[in-house]
Amino acid sequence: MAAAKPRIGLDFDNTIVCYDGIFHRAALEQDLIPADLPLNKESVRNFLRKVGREDDWTCLQGYVYGSRMSDADPFPGLLDFLRMAKEQGLQVCIISHKTKTPYRGPSYDLHAAALEWMEAQRFFDPGVGGLDRKNVYLELTKQAKLQRIGTTGCEIFIDDLPEFLSEPNFPETTKRVLFSPSNTPEHDPRWRPVQSWSEFGAFVKACYGF
Repeated sequence: MAAAKPRIGLDFDNTIVCYDGIFHRAALEQDLIPADLPLNKESVRNFLRKVGREDDWTCLQGYVYGSRMSDADPFPGLLDFLRMAKEQGLQVCIISHKTKTPYRGPSYDLHAAALEWMEAQRFFDPGVGGLDRKNVYLELTKQAKLQRIGTTGCEIFIDDLPEFLSEPNFPETTKRVLFSPSNTPEHDPRWRPVQSWSEFGAFVKACYGF
C-alpha cells in the first residue's frame, strides 16, 4: 500500500489571492476613496473605517469577492510553488473560511466565484497548478476551517491572519506559517513568518529535505 503524500494547507483570501489592485479600483469606481490613497487593500479598509463607512467596506468586500473576483490576481510565485509541490509529491489543500454569500449587499455566490477564479487561473490544469478539485474546501465557519486542517492531516498550513494561527483549537501537530508580504511579519514562536511564496517554498523544501 502506497504511503500517503505529505499534505500542505493553504488559506485562500489574501494568501493565495492578492486583492490590492482590484479593491483600490473598485473603491475609486464607487467614489469611496481619494485617488491618491496607497494602492492596497489595507489602505482602502483603513480609510473607510476611519471616516465611519464600515457598511460601505462590508459591501465592497462582497462586491469584490463576488462580481469582481475575476479581476483579482494570484500572488507572485504561487503557481511556481504549486508546480514544485506536485513535482515533489506533496498534496496541496486549499482550506478557506468563506461564507456562501456576503454579509451585506447583493447575494453573490462567493464559493462559485472563488472556484471560477481558480479555474481561470488554471489551478486545476495538470500542466500548470496541478491542484485536485477535491482538495479545495470552502468552509462556512472558522471552526469548520480549523477542523478541516486537522481532518485532512495538513502538516504545514499557511495563513495571512495571526489571529487565526493563534486560535486555541488550531491543530497542535500542524506547523503554522504566517504569510505577510506587505508588512513586517508579526513575531510569535508558534509560527514561521514568510513574506513571499518563494520564501514559503524554501521553508517547505527545508522541512522535507528536498
